[in-house]
Amino acid sequence: MALIPGGLSPKDLGDLLRQARENAKITQAAAAAALDVARTTLVAMEQGQRRPRVDELQKLAILYGLSLNELLRQDSIRVDLRPRFRHTGEQSDKLQAAIELLNRLVQAEVELEDLLGIQRTRLDPPERPLLLGNVGLQAEQDAAELRQWLGLGLAPVHDIVSLLELQLGARVYIRKLDPKISGLYAFDERAGACVLLNADHPRDRRTQTGAHELGHFVSTRHAPDTLHDGTPQSTREERYANTFARCFLTPARAVHVKLQELTAGASKLTRRHIILLAHVFSVSREAMVRRLEELGLVKPGTWDWFVQHGGITDAQAQEVLGDLIPPDDAKVDARRQISMRMGVMASEAWRQALLSEGQIVRLLHIDRVDARTLIDEFEAEGAETDGSRSFSA
Repeated sequence: MALIPGGLSPKDLGDLLRQARENAKITQAAAAAALDVARTTLVAMEQGQRRPRVDELQKLAILYGLSLNELLRQDSIRVDLRPRFRHTGEQSDKLQAAIELLNRLVQAEVELEDLLGIQRTRLDPPERPLLLGNVGLQAEQDAAELRQWLGLGLAPVHDIVSLLELQLGARVYIRKLDPKISGLYAFDERAGACVLLNADHPRDRRTQTGAHELGHFVSTRHAPDTLHDGTPQSTREERYANTFARCFLTPARAVHVKLQELTAGASKLTRRHIILLAHVFSVSREAMVRRLEELGLVKPGTWDWFVQHGGITDAQAQEVLGDLIPPDDAKVDARRQISMRMGVMASEAWRQALLSEGQIVRLLHIDRVDARTLIDEFEAEGAETDGSRSFSA
């Protein structure tokens, strides 16, 4: 199978091979002889007319005195999101740390995909720039349009992360951040949409943040966003993103239908109704009540009334929902030094001799002990699966 790094055309890869050969002061004839191919074949590789195989790339890397990783890691394929955040206003140390984290995660993932020949599938939604007029109305229309484009109809979005990752091909990371930082969003032509969510926040709050960042992806795609706790809706962009999130997660008609279904025969709205509604739409209890208020389905100030009378607690939700509350696997994964997916890719790259242990340390920003643990875990898993059937070609 040919190893063509994602984002590199055969022509670009050929240019890298030619540059590496020239830097090593090796002739085309000598390189062709090392591969046991005709010189014309090597010329075709360097011109992007013939795709090199993995074993050929490995032989060329050795011949040029490089690791395969060094051969393919060029400035032209690097991703750097940091400069895009310099105009976001507040630049606290904790925000800078979150920006650095997102940048490292994206960079490492892109490079691992390149090494393994993984072509990430992206499906960027139609871009809808902000227009003059009522930005809230535009957000509602755009949210409804995106739902139809994704084939969701009025169905609840139970997992915003899976929707972003699997359906749209966005890069979503859930890691521990400062409590006041809800999420970050950036877009890069090479890497696509990149989102970082706070693992310390409850799942329903992360859902709201993910939908908010999806709103930016749809409307202000190339402008980075940092969502802080209590961020005021001071700009049209923020008002759009907040309204988009509400309308995308809780479409008006779906809320009407489900409210009527759950309250059939009831004389008043109770905590149980709110808990069930919030669970159905995978949003917080407060977000659910605020949406009902916005749609005129309950009196204004209903949420404030609940707060003044003891609120709607997690214990009450547990009593109503019981085993319907799923475990939060994202919090478990966030306790790792790196994500599960990145760990698997790094281990596979090491198994194929595409990365050394030291290169894993530098790429993933972990120490040698963690790198060795990662490799040992992968080797143990490999030993357990020896003899099992491999994937069919």
